[in-house]
Amino acid sequence: MAAPLPLSAEDMLRVNGSRRFAAAMAAASPFASLADALLAARRIWLDEVDVNGWLEAFAAHPAIGTTSPSVSKSVKWSKEEQSAALSTATDSTAQELAEWNTRYREKFGFVFMICASGRTAAEVLAELKRRYTNRPIVELEAAAQEELKITELRLTKLFSLEPTVPSTTTEGPIIRSDKAADRIRIIGAHLGALPQPCANKAPEITGSSNRSRPPITTHVLDIARGSPASGIEVHLEMWKDCSAPPSFNNKDFSGWETLGYSVTNNDGRSGQLMDIVDNIAPGFYRISFNTGKYTPAGFFPYVSIIFEIKENQTAEHFHVPLLHSPFSFTTYRGS
Repeated sequence: MAAPLPLSAEDMLRVNGSRRFAAAMAAASPFASLADALLAARRIWLDEVDVNGWLEAFAAHPAIGTTSPSVSKSVKWSKEEQSAALSTATDSTAQELAEWNTRYREKFGFVFMICASGRTAAEVLAELKRRYTNRPIVELEAAAQEELKITELRLTKLFSLEPTVPSTTTEGPIIRSDKAADRIRIIGAHLGALPQPCANKAPEITGSSNRSRPPITTHVLDIARGSPASGIEVHLEMWKDCSAPPSFNNKDFSGWETLGYSVTNNDGRSGQLMDIVDNIAPGFYRISFNTGKYTPAGFFPYVSIIFEIKENQTAEHFHVPLLHSPFSFTTYRGS
């Protein structure tokens, strides 16, 4: 964008219903680019807006699966965001969504928040049921993260750019219509049964956790530029072959099962690569980075890091960052 874009509080209320968020974003504008606006939105939403502001933003949304007769810009965006869910809802699914919306609101006190773009009614209903089992404090944070995704999507529309612009949330520059499939695939990878009984299996989803983040996380720093590396594809896998562990002499690629996929955001951090669980399954994990796509002229087409989580470490957190340049890389176990 050639000239900085000023944003008024009224503009921002169409993006996010929190008055505190809208005022802070208006005060921080103009923004030289969408990326600058997204970074500011993330900081303000997570660090400056309190719980009351979150609840105010939630209240500005219609219940998922329903629409409002209003013709305001925010309502039009809600209809667009829910279009896939509305168009795929059968009478029975719509009825079940309405019933579960009511149950959810009675339990948590606010509307079910989900970035519904590209998600079918069945997918939304499954996610609603899964998150219904959360503890209130866990669900409040989950809802706030979904509101942030919606906010970023609407900011992108406000800047009149395509919705494939890199985002500062979970998956980065992925086409929005594919994000739902990625999230469902991550969940499905955990639910899928392994071909034989083994300790090397993905942790069960319980619906709640004492953690506030997944057990395995990562970020990528571009040490050649001295800045976070955004737009790098990241895959997380777990070794599923119980007959033999991965080793220098055992390089059988068929032994790995995908747990999750993401793309690093403007902070160099990946999105959620696995579910948030109290105890991760012990075993061998592999995290891979598509460095060749990020640096085509570099020496490494990709980087894979294999590490082992032992039985006595299942409650710990494993941060596995990558410090990358075109001709070298470093990693370590962070916290």
